[in-house]
Formats: sequence, structure tokens, C-alpha cells
Amino acid sequence: MSQAVRNRLITPTDVGRVVVGWGAFGALMFVGSPPVPAPVLVIALAGTVAVIIACAFGVVKQAEALARRLGDPYGSLVLTLSIVLIEVILIAAMMLGPGEHATIARDSVMAVSMIIMNLVIGVALLTAGLRHGGSKYNRTGTSAYLSMLIVLTALTFALPKLIGEDGSYTVGQEVPIIVLTLVIYGFFLFRQMGAQADDFREVDERVIEAANAGHGDSETLQVRDVLKEHSREVVTRLLVLVVTVLPIVLLSHDMASLLDDGLGRLGAPVALAGVLIAMIVFLPESLTAVRAAHQGEVQRVSNLCHGALVSTVGLTIPAVLTIGMLTGQTVVLAESPANLLMLGVTMVLSVATFTAPKVTAMHGVAHLVVFAAYAITLFS
Repeated sequence: MSQAVRNRLITPTDVGRVVVGWGAFGALMFVGSPPVPAPVLVIALAGTVAVIIACAFGVVKQAEALARRLGDPYGSLVLTLSIVLIEVILIAAMMLGPGEHATIARDSVMAVSMIIMNLVIGVALLTAGLRHGGSKYNRTGTSAYLSMLIVLTALTFALPKLIGEDGSYTVGQEVPIIVLTLVIYGFFLFRQMGAQADDFREVDERVIEAANAGHGDSETLQVRDVLKEHSREVVTRLLVLVVTVLPIVLLSHDMASLLDDGLGRLGAPVALAGVLIAMIVFLPESLTAVRAAHQGEVQRVSNLCHGALVSTVGLTIPAVLTIGMLTGQTVVLAESPANLLMLGVTMVLSVATFTAPKVTAMHGVAHLVVFAAYAITLFS
């Protein structure tokens, strides 16, 4: 690879985003612990959000380049797993830190579920519907995602409500739940990246032609051939993606206390902080999904959104249950009746949406209304 090509992979803007992101993380450490004066609180929150958005665009750029180079589902998995793994580490770090965090996993995963399944997918389908009309997708792959989500969310939020003690599994129940979750998630990844990879690729010929435009024959190569031919580019973009996404998660974690302080002064519900954090952490993935919808790549929207939630539940729940057992902490997973209702409606609506021959703007609006209803429950 020539020096000119290498220079194009990492632009001054990319470097600037990384420097600003990590610089903001360092600066936020000097703000101090809440409560802080109101002007400082407003400036810190506004500045942090601005930096996170700037970094998010950098993550989107690298993720889209990798997706084009590797093809789906591998390209989408790069962004999904990079964000989800860091989110899991963040939750684990909070559990291992001071204070009580019995519901941190439940609140975080529930917020992510409603944001991804309704807000992001709603906006994406509305965007695709208004621009392209009805859009096709790969029913087999999307059905696999939804099958996984129905099982995993039932194990996470509903079953401990029925058989657990005070909303949490006993140790004797946690072990088989951990094993079952890891087995089904591992098997899903094995099939998705192997024998069933074609089930997670676009089926609309117009989208395939547009995606292949300007990329020559490289898009038809197997992943191993792409890695062999373009290993330096792939590795470089992966490194840039990771060092750009890390400040997003770290800043989100540090600003959580500031948000709690600000929302407390406004009298807003505590759960709203978890929703805002989840929205910020998954901002890069959300932006990528909406841009994919704008280009008519509905299957990629499913890969990013449904895939992110499958990975979030499949990795977070075993991790927090294991930490709970090792540290003697209680992990409350059972959701409230209102949230269980909203989750059930979301799953039924998702099945209805993605069993249609084409998804339209009307499907998107329905998902957005469900998210609005969920928002109402936060203030009830």
C-alpha cells in the first residue's frame, strides 16, 4: 500500500476527532463531582454532547468504509460489537465500583431495547419509506434476529418476574440462564458468520448495484480474500474506529453523574438518565442505520439495529449475572408491568413489520408511536 493511500485512510479530521474526544474526557475529570454550580453543569453537558456527536460522525465514517470493504454481515458486526463490548465493560465497571447498582443492567438494556427497536428503527423505516417507497429485506435473516430477541428478552425481563425472588434469579437459576444465553448467542454468531451469512445480505438488486458501484470486483471477494488484499486498510480503520468510539462511552459514563444532578434539579425521573446515556452511547450506530436507510439498505438497518440488541442482551446478561455471583451482589432483572407491556408490544409490532413483503413509512411511524408511549411511562 502506497504512502498516499495510507494518508487517505487517516485524515487530519480523523486525528482531530480522536484528540478532541480524549481531550474532553481528560477535561471532564477536572469538573469535579456533583453537585456543581449550574453554569458549570450546563457548559460541561453541552460541551460533552458536542464532542460525542463529533466523534460519532468519525465512527460512522470508519464503520461505513469497513462495511463496504468487508460486506454484510461482517461489516455491520464490526461497529455493533465494538460498541456493545465497550457498553458491557462500562456496565461491569459500574457494578464493580462503589454504590448499589442492582438495576443498572436492567435499566440499561431496557432503554437500549426501546431506543433501538422503536426510535432508531422507526426513524430509519420512515426515512427509507419516504425516499424509496416500499423496501425489500432478507426475511430469513431478520426472522432469525427477532427469534433471538424474543427468547433473550423473555429470559432477561419476564422470567425473573415470575420465578425469581424480588425480581432477581437465585444462584441456582443464574447458572443455567448464563449457559443458555451464551450458547444460543454463540451459535447465532457462528451461523451468521458462516453457513447462513447470505441470510443477512441485501436482496434488493438496486441496492446491491448501488453498493457495488465504484468498488470493482473487491465486493465479490470472500472475507478472507478481502483481509488478505486489504489487511492494512482494515486494521487501520478498525484501530481508528475503536480509539474514536472509546471516548464516546467514557464521556457518557462520566457525564451520567452530571445528568443525574441536572435531572434531579429539574425534577425529572431518574430512569430518564439511563435513556439519555443509552441514546448517546449508541449514537454512532443509530446514525449509520439512518444513513443506510436513506440509501435503501434496509437489511443493513436490521443488521445494525437488531444485531446490536441481540449482542447487547447476549453479552450483558451473562456478564452481570456472573459478576453478581462472584461479588455477592443482587442483580434485579424483572421489569415493571408497564415496561413489560411496552416490550411485548414492541416485539409483536416488530414481527408484524418484518413479516411484510416490504417495509414502508407507515411501519416506521408505528414504531415511533410505541417509543413515544414508552417515553410517557418514564414520567408516570
